[in-house]
Amino acid sequence: MSRREALASAALVFVVALLVRVWAASIIVFPKPEDTAYYVGVARNLLEGRGLVTDALWSYQTPPLTVPRAAFEVWLPLPTFLAAIPMAVAGTTFQAAQLSSTVIGSLVPVLAWRLAADVAGERGLPKGRARTLALGTGLTAAVYLPLVLHSALPDSTMPFAALVLVACLLMIRIIHEPRGAHGRDPRLLTLGLVIGLAAWTRNEAIWLGLTWAVVAWLPAGPVPYSPRARLRMIAVVGAVAILVFTPWAIRDALEFGTPFPGQALTNALSIKGTDIFAWRDPPTLERYLSVGPARLVGMRVEGALHNLLNVLLLLGIPASAIGLVGLPWFGRAQALRPLLTFSVLAFATTSLLFPISTTWGTFLHAAGAIHVLLIISALLALDALIVRIGIARGWTRPVAWLGATLTVAASILFSAVLLPFFGTGSRDTERQYSALRDQLAAAGVTPESLAPIISDFPIWVADELQVPTLGLPDEPAEDVLDLARTFKATTLIVFNDADDSDSVWPEQIDESGPNGNCFSEVPLVRSDDLGSVRVFRIVCR
Repeated sequence: MSRREALASAALVFVVALLVRVWAASIIVFPKPEDTAYYVGVARNLLEGRGLVTDALWSYQTPPLTVPRAAFEVWLPLPTFLAAIPMAVAGTTFQAAQLSSTVIGSLVPVLAWRLAADVAGERGLPKGRARTLALGTGLTAAVYLPLVLHSALPDSTMPFAALVLVACLLMIRIIHEPRGAHGRDPRLLTLGLVIGLAAWTRNEAIWLGLTWAVVAWLPAGPVPYSPRARLRMIAVVGAVAILVFTPWAIRDALEFGTPFPGQALTNALSIKGTDIFAWRDPPTLERYLSVGPARLVGMRVEGALHNLLNVLLLLGIPASAIGLVGLPWFGRAQALRPLLTFSVLAFATTSLLFPISTTWGTFLHAAGAIHVLLIISALLALDALIVRIGIARGWTRPVAWLGATLTVAASILFSAVLLPFFGTGSRDTERQYSALRDQLAAAGVTPESLAPIISDFPIWVADELQVPTLGLPDEPAEDVLDLARTFKATTLIVFNDADDSDSVWPEQIDESGPNGNCFSEVPLVRSDDLGSVRVFRIVCR
């Protein structure tokens, strides 16, 4: 592929991806899910001069327990910094924040195109098939629903996907196109920088670092590196990555008393998703082991099935299914080796070590680059199938484009049909919070008089009502009252429907029980926009 053709192909992929993502961002008007609102809310606070703080205390496992509080005791700040750039110019709105994820999300298909071109070159495909594989991968990624959706949400998903793909491309070039003798390739510094930035984005960057250690220690390139050279290559990248991450580790140590995301270890002991909101009944090893071996195994099965079906397969069919089936054969390409290694590590660790947390999004937000792996595998499988059919039927004209046409068309269909549903959900949530604000005002309740609030959606409430908010623990009423006394909370806002079997609220409020008179409901005029939300004054002190 000539340089001119490569630039034209990359530009085409980027433009298509950008147009699709601009459309997706235009119909998603509310930061949904809550972690998206967290990144945007902290960016707004940063630009307003408050620093890296959040008005939501959604977890009680990392001291100091104050609200407002320093942000990012578990998550990491790079997505907020990226969102803050356009917000500083266009205003501190969600739509301005979307500009960052839209642009970064548009770069991911370009990186996918480049990786597929590397695979085509490695396999020695004829020019037409190579062009189809690379361009087909880029255009499929440009319209692939999981990648499009998260490009409209300014969270960690797309920045991390881009950094993982850049790192994997660098790894292959360092091994197969060496520069410098004895493992002294200057690109090692760049790789260390990329992994360090990934560590500012998601905790799964540790698996990206381990991926480099595996790739460097077992090189399959043209240069027979000595063990000493391999160790040097690993050490240089590791040292640079640690150096890049050190400022954030120092900040965490100053704010939370530890440079590490200690709550991640606590999350590994969760036995239900709402354990992240636990107050008096936090995850412990004893509590974890008490569920018994059968449940411990069952949690891991549930986590693995969630990661496989809900995250990787369902929204990307048929490309995702074809790619997964073909992965044992086509994922062995040397150009895919780093990405495959990272994918296995990320999938296995989240499924086995964080089986409950992963059902709430742990693997989902780390899987952007893995979707690219499945797309490439799918197109390789379809290419091989079309070649076999062509030989069997004696075709004389190349039809490699059929595979790419299938994946692009199916992805367009899924995105066109399902993204509007997500957009409708975002508008419904926006209307619900608008109706809540109106109803509180009509009842003569001001946001200042509510503070602090306890809610089952603490990040949204804090961001929309501009009031410090605490996460509602899925615990008995006496525990919630203890939480209220500790933080002098005055109000409880519950969004979950009383018939929701996954929540004990608001049915915990039983006027005939010993704590029933501690919750005085604020009368609201019910409406479709307001939904099932209920507001209670906490009158016991």
